[in-house]
Amino acid sequence: MTGWEIFLTAAIKTVAAFAFLLTLTIILVWFERKTVADLQNRIGPNRAGPWGLLQTVADGAKLLFKESVTPRKVEFGLYIAAPVAALVPALLIFLVVPIGRPFHIGDRLIDLSGTDLNIGLLYILALSSLAVYAVVLAGWSSGSKYPLLGAVRASAQMISYEAAMGLALVPLILFTGTTSLKQIVEIQGGSFGDTFLPAWNVVLIPSFLIFFIAGIAETNRAPFDLVEAESEIVGGYHTEYSGFRFAMFFLAEYINIFNIAAITVTLFLGGWHGPTFGLGAPFDWVLPIFWFLAKSMALVFVFVWVRATLPRMRYDQLMSFGWKRLIPVSLLWIALSTLAIGVRRMGLPWT
Repeated sequence: MTGWEIFLTAAIKTVAAFAFLLTLTIILVWFERKTVADLQNRIGPNRAGPWGLLQTVADGAKLLFKESVTPRKVEFGLYIAAPVAALVPALLIFLVVPIGRPFHIGDRLIDLSGTDLNIGLLYILALSSLAVYAVVLAGWSSGSKYPLLGAVRASAQMISYEAAMGLALVPLILFTGTTSLKQIVEIQGGSFGDTFLPAWNVVLIPSFLIFFIAGIAETNRAPFDLVEAESEIVGGYHTEYSGFRFAMFFLAEYINIFNIAAITVTLFLGGWHGPTFGLGAPFDWVLPIFWFLAKSMALVFVFVWVRATLPRMRYDQLMSFGWKRLIPVSLLWIALSTLAIGVRRMGLPWT
């Protein structure tokens, strides 16, 4: 492929990924509202459009045209940069997630991901950590004490659970021997021996649970949603934001929900692998996309289910759970899994 062809392919993938995420956000907000309504015996959105599907579009249009009020004491440059710093990493993380089986157009092999990085996991962890900067900048630059206090509390929470999330991935890297998401998915394509059980990395059950729980906390979802402080007089770090500036924080949150679900599926639940029933083209590349989306939406449902079921934790409970439960369990699991993987590869020292 020539340089222009490579550039054009990358540009098309990027635009398609961003359009997919922005469209999906509309669906996710509607899905959450309807699911919570069903779980709480309510109707949910049912006025705007069929089944209330256009309610989210109406909300987005309202936020787009609503006046953005700027407080007098803000640090304007950082104040504007904070919502951008929240949204851009959320969009970029998805570019390394393979959503389907590679396919050929002529003699060209097209990967269904923005790019394949050999350090894909490190790329994800690095970009996810940038969300902390968005929270801190939003709280500090607002020129108000309440957002600043909310930002300090939020940053402590996010850093704590990032540590647990990173530690949960160490056994996975040792088990697969790679940090490339494409290779991790390919490794999960077989089965366990002569059984019909898929060789998914979910067998690393502690890593799966710790990563997913930390992901819920990282996305500021219930019962870890103290970042937004909805039960208080003010709204946390984004108290002084309104209009489309607030919408960017809101948009980043829902994109990150799908990102965590998609990454969990990729790392632990086989990614796009699933039965194709021998149907041949084009189902041999359409069905993998379907399986990927179906698994991801199943985990999104868990996000919503947890929100509708569990009460919000106190802040001391939240921090204690992260530092005294998740992180120690992660370290213990690293030690046990390292021992098990070493024995599996090299055998017992006395044999």
